Amino acid sequence: MLSRTAENLYWMARYMERAESTARLLTMGQRMAILPGAHHRDEWRSVVRATGAEANFPEDSHVKETDVVAYLMLDLDNPSSIRSCLAKARANGKSARTMLTQDMWEALNEGWRKLDSYDVAEARQQLPGLIDWVKTRSMTFRGAAESGQLRNEGHDFLRAGGALERAQMTLRLLDVKYYVLLPETEVVGGTRDHYQWTSVLHALSGSRAYHHVYGGAYTPWQITDFLMLNRLFPRSVAFCYDQLAYRLNRLSGWHDARATCDDTVQEMVSSLESLDSGEIFRRGLHETVQNGLTMTNRLGLEIAQAYHFG
Repeated sequence: MLSRTAENLYWMARYMERAESTARLLTMGQRMAILPGAHHRDEWRSVVRATGAEANFPEDSHVKETDVVAYLMLDLDNPSSIRSCLAKARANGKSARTMLTQDMWEALNEGWRKLDSYDVAEARQQLPGLIDWVKTRSMTFRGAAESGQLRNEGHDFLRAGGALERAQMTLRLLDVKYYVLLPETEVVGGTRDHYQWTSVLHALSGSRAYHHVYGGAYTPWQITDFLMLNRLFPRSVAFCYDQLAYRLNRLSGWHDARATCDDTVQEMVSSLESLDSGEIFRRGLHETVQNGLTMTNRLGLEIAQAYHFG
């Protein structure tokens, strides 16, 4: 397979996953912002901080929902906005059209310019519906790939890109919770703390799965363990790392050569396997999350180098 085609498939999946994950971030921000005192805690700033975009918002100003919707959903100048991601995913798909099924292409192409017709006020007013639309587009695309695409190296590049992006966003969502809670450590275990943690589960569609594992007990360390270490929940960091290891192992087989990224992903898998229940909280949530983000960024660069992405 040409490196250019592999890169298009890999990034197409990343952009679709990023669009959905950003929509989930907006859901989480909206749920946290309705709590009493949210204005004074500036909880929307925690959302932009988790995306790495805080530099675009003046430090001495209050970040409003309007600002975040404009930047993270509609701004074409922001390469990680939902609108930008959908446009880039379609462009990547167009360049790799022969590797896609008809259903995959239709999922990318249908309504991709929908957000062009919205201004910030309209998008904010219809935010829940737009978030559901973005999530549906992404899930339709993944379903089309799952049901119809050949299980060749193109599929492995696609799934590797999606898994890497998903791991990053689960880590970023946990970082939102860390930043929101940081100034008020005395509220740990309180009503607002409980609501914030369950908001993380809700944003990742993990509430029911968590309940199956832990029953009705919602504690910060159990939620953290579930989202970081559970190998059966498809949005946990451990599940994503396992998927990355599997896909990169298949790709090394297709190309009959191992690369640095193969060793790095094994290191990532092993690092989570070595953690016991509750250990992430004892070590420090923020430190664990930041290390995970550093490793996923490193792995992304190594994949690009190994397969000669431009």
